[in-house]
Amino acid sequence: MTFNGTWKVDRNENYEKFMEEMGINVVKRKLASHDNLKITLEQTGDKFHVKEVSTFRTLEIDFTLGVNFEYSLADGTELTGSWVMEGDMLKGTFTRKDNGKVLITTRKVIGDELVQSYTYEGVEANFLYVKITFKKRHIYHSTEFK
Repeated sequence: MTFNGTWKVDRNENYEKFMEEMGINVVKRKLASHDNLKITLEQTGDKFHVKEVSTFRTLEIDFTLGVNFEYSLADGTELTGSWVMEGDMLKGTFTRKDNGKVLITTRKVIGDELVQSYTYEGVEANFLYVKITFKKRHIYHSTEFK
């Protein structure tokens, strides 16, 4: 599947302003700007397994397209919502439990990048990820050195 693989944040656009709009305090915003986020996506049919590894936490979630689930952002903001497929784009619609406002998230592979966009209260931010490729290593056996 297109999304399958491990992706590492390469850069972001407008993330500071987005976090400010989300109500994230300045200390957490500064910490988040140095986060070394990697996500692993595994899609099997309409089911996804996602592993998020960052400087601050490791989280694994499973979801099925179109089925609501609960999720907590790294700052502790609790959400409920679901992901759907719109063409070749994943679209998540999540409602904050604390204030009822909606966060829209999309994921789309464009070229060799995974573009993840967030929209909240009219402010949009993008994360651009590059795929991590693992090289196969040859294991030498003692018989190869004779």
